[in-house]
Amino acid sequence: MTSSLLAGIFFPSSLLHSHFYLVLSTIVMLNTTVFAALACAKIIPKWIRPSWFRRGRRRGTTRSIYPDGDL
Repeated sequence: MTSSLLAGIFFPSSLLHSHFYLVLSTIVMLNTTVFAALACAKIIPKWIRPSWFRRGRRRGTTRSIYPDGDL
């Protein structure tokens, strides 16, 4: 069977070449791309900043309820 014969089995050929079908397929393509990117982002391990970025934010005094001990 040729591809032109197979194209009209499920939908008429006029629907497959219409503006509506083009817009619908574009939306589906964008949706698939976004969800694939989100799935890939979940696989990548979380990046933790090195401790040398946080050096200037230490407190001058302790705020613990046990200021003299390490309990």
